[in-house]
Amino acid sequence: MTTKLYKHDILDIFAYTLSTRQLRIENIFGEQLELPIYSVFFKYFPSELGLKIVAVDEASPSEIMTLFFQVLRDVTAKNYVEIITDTLVVKLDDVEVHSETLSLPVISDKTLLIATRNEGKTREFKAMFSQLGYTVKNLNDFPELPEVAETGMTFEANARLKAKTISELTGEMVLADDSGLMVDILGGLPGVWSARFAGDHATDDENNAKLLHELASTAVSPDKRKAKFHTTLVVAAPEKEPLVVEGEWFGEIGTIPKGDDGFGYDPLFIDEETGRTAAQMSLSQKNKVSHRARALQNLLKKWPEWLKQ
Repeated sequence: MTTKLYKHDILDIFAYTLSTRQLRIENIFGEQLELPIYSVFFKYFPSELGLKIVAVDEASPSEIMTLFFQVLRDVTAKNYVEIITDTLVVKLDDVEVHSETLSLPVISDKTLLIATRNEGKTREFKAMFSQLGYTVKNLNDFPELPEVAETGMTFEANARLKAKTISELTGEMVLADDSGLMVDILGGLPGVWSARFAGDHATDDENNAKLLHELASTAVSPDKRKAKFHTTLVVAAPEKEPLVVEGEWFGEIGTIPKGDDGFGYDPLFIDEETGRTAAQMSLSQKNKVSHRARALQNLLKKWPEWLKQ
């Protein structure tokens, strides 16, 4: 049997047929999503086929169900029409063939506060944690909070300081990261000083210009421009020991900025696997390979056990 891949018209929600009769619906972390389409699947889907749906983007139940019915129409060559409100109605040739009351998953009131005012960084975390049922906020939602000075000499020290301080002030579960670019030939700089490499309150453009200046003598020696992004994540919550994980993304520094979809050093950092800069990747692509994605994968392995503490 030839597996066929399907994609939602707008979102990164994918589906592909299986050779065994089963229906699996998962988020990007491999966690199963329970949606009320199993009865329709077993009643109308071809008996020799199965289906797996993977929601990479944050998606509502109705958006995932829309892709399911797209696949159903294709594999059966029948014009099934779905109407999704508080009831799921399925029609075939204007005749109602299925109806059931829906009890769609309710959005959780769990909140995760990201210890940053950087909206670009927040979007990356939100794309991942919203699929676990968390409402994701950042420090822009708490304008009264003071700035926490990053006085540590390591990524972990800074992330711990931010997470614990803000959790104590707000009573919230707080995720803090300290991330930075580490260039081999510069001895690991800019490192923990990445955000202020060109001085306090430096802009992204100023930091990138400073980096290119420091590497000017290596412009024709790509092997001397090896670098990595590093992230240390710390999650702090009242009456819990902080959870600490790390992630790294390897590449090299380009000679000119490329791409419009990133922030920080993204336009200069070239991924070693694809040859594209981080700023030339979509958010969903970065969420598979970036230092934060890898740190989050490590965090999620430890997350269930940590929550039980």
